[in-house]
Amino acid sequence: MASFFNDLWNRFTGGEARGVTEPAAEAVEYKGFRIRPAPYQSKGQYQTAGIIEKDSDTGLKEHRFVRAETHASKPDAEAFAIVKGKQIIDEQGERIFD
Repeated sequence: MASFFNDLWNRFTGGEARGVTEPAAEAVEYKGFRIRPAPYQSKGQYQTAGIIEKDSDTGLKEHRFVRAETHASKPDAEAFAIVKGKQIIDEQGERIFD
């Protein structure tokens, strides 16, 4: 369990998870937001994670998310992160930045 929290902490503080840095996936536009999948390896699987971005008058707004779901492949985790990002946007809209 400590490893999960270490991976999560490293992900949000910009540290490298187990010394491996993977390239960011292409962002997907959705309802004026950008969803950028950011899965990372954890215990031999890829953890669902991503960043929701939106440009505003005050600059770029970001909301980072991590979900419990894991996937055997990075493409599967990226696809699911997009689905989750869309769900978050549909449910919360601009409130995700509060």
